[in-house]
Amino acid sequence: MQANTNFSPELLDNESQFQDEFFKRFELRHRDSPLQLTDDISKNYRFPTFYGDSSCAIAIFHCDYEAAKAIMPHPSMQPVKMTRGRSLVIFSCYEYRNVMNVAPYNEIAMTIPVVVDGALNIPVLTMLAGDKLKNFGYHVFHMPVTSLENRIRGRKIWGLPKDLETIEISKASKSTTIKASVPGQAPYLELNIPTSGTTQQFDVHSNLYSVLEGRRLKSETNFKSSFVINKNMATLFKKSPTNQQNQPLAALRLGEGPVADKLRSLKIESEAFQYRYTPSMNACFDLPKGE
Repeated sequence: MQANTNFSPELLDNESQFQDEFFKRFELRHRDSPLQLTDDISKNYRFPTFYGDSSCAIAIFHCDYEAAKAIMPHPSMQPVKMTRGRSLVIFSCYEYRNVMNVAPYNEIAMTIPVVVDGALNIPVLTMLAGDKLKNFGYHVFHMPVTSLENRIRGRKIWGLPKDLETIEISKASKSTTIKASVPGQAPYLELNIPTSGTTQQFDVHSNLYSVLEGRRLKSETNFKSSFVINKNMATLFKKSPTNQQNQPLAALRLGEGPVADKLRSLKIESEAFQYRYTPSMNACFDLPKGE
């Protein structure tokens, strides 16, 4: 999907698309004030934002712990520890077909799982306990989107590092390929994620930590779907080579540009720890809370 710089001054009237039982768990409400998108356009969205029938492809890799720590935006945030001096980097690729009050768009959340406020950080065990822990969550360090409206929303409301980019998602019989690029340039990121594997049900509540104007925020996110899973547990015990420029890997390819350089600085390993995929998911993302 190409970057879309156009949006209507009116809210998209699509609330009838969100009738699934999942959405009935949440009570819609407005922010304290409408969001000023441009000098001439403001919108009074309702929250949490609902996402219906979205595809989601996820690739999880080990990366260097100290490198991940170096990009944390707040001193209270610490990457989750894994084995052999590593942490994790997660690429979550979304095709948002139905979004409450907003036109469809594609998005990639590049995240690092974190703990905050000095919470216990035991290699592997903290990640396994995950969302059951009060001070566990995820930090987004880069977030390409194909919608200017969503870029503005993400930056102004949550402090999310959203950039307007091109995100192409293509599907083959057993895999999906995601490419991210700055408009007019070659892809700086390519992911190939399997779409067949062991089925597992997910009904998840988790926290996303971001920083807006120096203030740490926490936002609740929820999703429900049946995912196919592929795990490579051997990566817990044995490191694989880090990804280098133009390395011909099936899972992850990094090209050129500032974001590719940032990803390369994390020393992301070439073998994925885990893949997840669903063709259809329901989710929601709430307003942030200051801490």
